[in-house]
Amino acid sequence: MAPKAKPERPWKEVAEEAQVYRDSTISTLHPPAPKIPTELPKNVLSIPQKLLHPQVVSITDLPPEQLLSLLSTGQLSALHVTTAYLQRAAVAQGLVNCLTELLATQALERAKELDAYFQEHQEPIGPLHGLPISVKEHVGFEGLRCTTGYISHWDNVPKEDAHILQVLRKAGAVFHCRTTIPQTMMHLETDSNLYGVTNNPYNSNLSAGGSSGGEGALLALHGSCLGIGSDVGGSIRSPAANCGVYGIKPTAFRIPTDGWGYIMAGADTVESVLGPMSVSLSGLKLFMKTVIDSQPWLTEPALLPFPWRSFVLPKDRPLRIGVLWDDRIVRPHPPITRALKTVADRLQEQGIEIVDFKPYLHEEAWAIIASLYFTDGGEADGEAINSSGEPWRPLSEWIITQNACVKKLDVGEVTYWLEEREAYRKEYALHWNELGVDAVLCPVGPGVAPKHNTAKYWWYTSQWNLLDYPSVAFPVTKVDKQIDKWVGDPKSLSEHDTYNRELWDPEEFDGLPVSLQLIGRRFEDEKILAILEHITEQINLPFEQFP
Repeated sequence: MAPKAKPERPWKEVAEEAQVYRDSTISTLHPPAPKIPTELPKNVLSIPQKLLHPQVVSITDLPPEQLLSLLSTGQLSALHVTTAYLQRAAVAQGLVNCLTELLATQALERAKELDAYFQEHQEPIGPLHGLPISVKEHVGFEGLRCTTGYISHWDNVPKEDAHILQVLRKAGAVFHCRTTIPQTMMHLETDSNLYGVTNNPYNSNLSAGGSSGGEGALLALHGSCLGIGSDVGGSIRSPAANCGVYGIKPTAFRIPTDGWGYIMAGADTVESVLGPMSVSLSGLKLFMKTVIDSQPWLTEPALLPFPWRSFVLPKDRPLRIGVLWDDRIVRPHPPITRALKTVADRLQEQGIEIVDFKPYLHEEAWAIIASLYFTDGGEADGEAINSSGEPWRPLSEWIITQNACVKKLDVGEVTYWLEEREAYRKEYALHWNELGVDAVLCPVGPGVAPKHNTAKYWWYTSQWNLLDYPSVAFPVTKVDKQIDKWVGDPKSLSEHDTYNRELWDPEEFDGLPVSLQLIGRRFEDEKILAILEHITEQINLPFEQFP
């Protein structure tokens, strides 16, 4: 084996450069962003309102659909909205460490262009006219670094914008900031040696989720109202759930992915997707419909060429929702089960049929997807880490070096696991047919936002990546330590179940968002959003107010 080459620069020097650069993009703001207090409480959600001008707060507290209404009628200018979001994003960064870069110069120039267009034509340039959108760091911008969480990738600079950015810009979007990601992109946590750890705005001792954790934390603090995340095992839904916002993992090949940075060898064995995260459910639909209406398949041939479709609820029968209470491997923590039961009971009261949706070989599903995540045995990721001399983050070690399913596969072994994937997909389709449900309601994870470096159970989200089923995460309620208690002492289902039970901490988790996800079959993205819109209205979701 050849001796390991010495890195050209010490990794800490690169990390310092990254953070100095990030801070310099914030320091260009005029007026300057408010200074963050030295001493912060664990819950920082109320601090932006105390630091920012009331006008900034009033603008940034609006959901995207209301903002667009005001922008498209000239009641708000793109410049005012962009300036407000730049201020609030800068404050969010100081509170939870969620940004890699503030795009102040580009964003303000774009806003001025849009205002000039509106003044001349008296109409918006497109459906997203003037709307600030935040972007996960690994989505490539022309001329800006794209690290995908690695020190060794610090000098990677795309030569053109990712396709999704081109589509959204043409629709009138303003990109105002880029958000943090973890080393390897394969954590349900957001931490890297470049930028450190992104904290949960509800409790700094807990995870914002990953790998789109910068987006989740920023949205919770209203430093953005709509953002771009990505998902290969839960990376949109985990941070959405942890931070009490909305996020959808679309079916693959509907939303463009050309031009993102992604190291994972053999990634096509598990379809990775880009998708929206938002402070509102309407924001998800707005994003999806705008992108698909642009016919992106005309320039990205891998995408499937069918338009956004309206879904009409059945009129001749009740809506039928399956509830997956647990996967028979890990029981969810008490607040997750309470949320499931409350939603199911209230849906039944509204005449919606509730069916127990039994899990089908979910342990086998993890064996398949975990074998397909790193078909090179993790060599490419290991090289990306080791070549700079940066240390492995705990969850990088866990998913690659401590994962028994990660092995270097030859052609025959890859073929075997792909055949297993397709066989499992067929069996699950038959299982779904037998139960005859319109959608499935289930946990996003085995608990609420966990303590740092403990998110080691992906199966409630990765299950749907393996099947390529669309799934949307949404907030329901909050943890209440007075009522969320284990009932009885049931026998442990597995080692994973034992580990998860040990993570339960009612004092630390009190007040955290409790979220669920709604699942549809492949290409039923429109259907699950329509069903969630319907049940949101029927039972008045979420049950508590979220910032």
